[in-house]
Amino acid sequence: MHKGTLKSSQKASQSSWIGTLSQLRKLQPVPRRFYHRDPKLVAPELLGKILIRRQGRKLLAGRIVEVEAYLGQDDPASHAFRGPTDRNRVMFGPPGFAYVYFTYGMHYCANVTCMKEGTAGAVLIRALEPLVGIEEMAVNRDLNLSLDIGIAGGLKALTSGPARLCEALDITRTRDDGKDLTSPKSDLFIASDRSRVGEIACGPRVGITQAADWPLRFYLVGNALVSGPARKRQ
Repeated sequence: MHKGTLKSSQKASQSSWIGTLSQLRKLQPVPRRFYHRDPKLVAPELLGKILIRRQGRKLLAGRIVEVEAYLGQDDPASHAFRGPTDRNRVMFGPPGFAYVYFTYGMHYCANVTCMKEGTAGAVLIRALEPLVGIEEMAVNRDLNLSLDIGIAGGLKALTSGPARLCEALDITRTRDDGKDLTSPKSDLFIASDRSRVGEIACGPRVGITQAADWPLRFYLVGNALVSGPARKRQ
């Protein structure tokens, strides 16, 4: 496995976050009431928040830059469309929990549940902008960042896409499905540092065939880590 290495330009980018590592450690999870709403409302407000994985004293963290909303049993593209199953039962539980599924026989994707208990809804996290733990993410992704460096290259390869970000943060169904993302004791949670996110765009969701034209994908305009096509829906 490659050891993720950083050139000086990337070290400089990471150094601004090394200086705030203590601040990141102090961040608390977004409270459950935030998720107790329609996914269409939760999704754009997740942009700019930080997904954090604790590994002992180490942190792997990235800012959320792209998401998709899935609306439960009224949404043909949702895993909950045909009702509760063993696979999707977390979607019908309380809000603020991780729904992690396995797809294409090789990838994991991570969602956070929304709506009241008994009513399915979730937001898929599609892309992150890495903040800290970049070398560990590279090891998890089996990437050598010294060979493919920078925002448009190495960092995009780390966490741009739902499967990539799960691998980078070591998110799996066995480890994380059903995990409470609002608990201060959790090793995986979403926090807010109250950063301003800039312009948000929306458009059709990516990689689906049912309800593919619904404008439920939200992303930060101009962010190089966005994984899908940057087409804004008016």
